[in-house]
Amino acid sequence: QVQIVESGGGLVQPGGSLRLSCVASGNMFSFDTMGWYRQAPGKQRDMVAIHTSGGRTEYADSVKGRFIISRDYDKNMITLQMNSLRPEDTAVYYCSVETRATWNSKAVINWGEGTPVTVSS
Repeated sequence: QVQIVESGGGLVQPGGSLRLSCVASGNMFSFDTMGWYRQAPGKQRDMVAIHTSGGRTEYADSVKGRFIISRDYDKNMITLQMNSLRPEDTAVYYCSVETRATWNSKAVINWGEGTPVTVSS
């Protein structure tokens, strides 16, 4: 079983910054791709940024140049530094953690409970 703890959401004014953190734990063979997704009211859940186990990062076009994802492999932790926030960034942000229970098992996507981010004046 995988435990995911998210933190850092809140209310911020347009142009401000927030930092989200996600820590994963559990008796797994590996923690592979970790990332952040978001879901605004009435919309689907979309990828914001991901960080693969090999170090590759990928961002949604809407956040490129404003958000930075980083990873601490030893702690199974990712952070999302969000700068120049806009009202359209308002959403619930979910941490996604891909794990494998054994060396030859299929990858499983695990989700955190979500942390709300509100950008408003």
